[in-house]
Amino acid sequence: MANTKEQVKKRKIVGVVVSDKMTKTRVVAVERLKKHPKYQKYYRVTAKFKAHDENNEYKAGDKVTIEEARPMSKEKRWKIVNKIA
Repeated sequence: MANTKEQVKKRKIVGVVVSDKMTKTRVVAVERLKKHPKYQKYYRVTAKFKAHDENNEYKAGDKVTIEEARPMSKEKRWKIVNKIA
C-alpha cells in the first residue's frame, strides 16, 4: 500500500481515438513495435483500450494521452487526460 505522502505513479500512453460512438467512452488504439523472436524483424501490434471521456469532447482521429484509472465498468479502466496537437 502507498502512503498518503507518496503518490502512486499511473501509466500514461499515447494513442489515437478510433471510435466515439459510445456515450462518455472512447476507444483508443495504441500502436507499438514488437520484434519477431525467430526472424528478428519488427512488426506493428495494435492494442485497443476503452477510455472515459466525461464531456464527450474527443472525436475519432484525435491523438490523445490516456491514464490508468479505477475500474469504471467491465472493460473501462482508463481515462483521457488531454489531446495532443
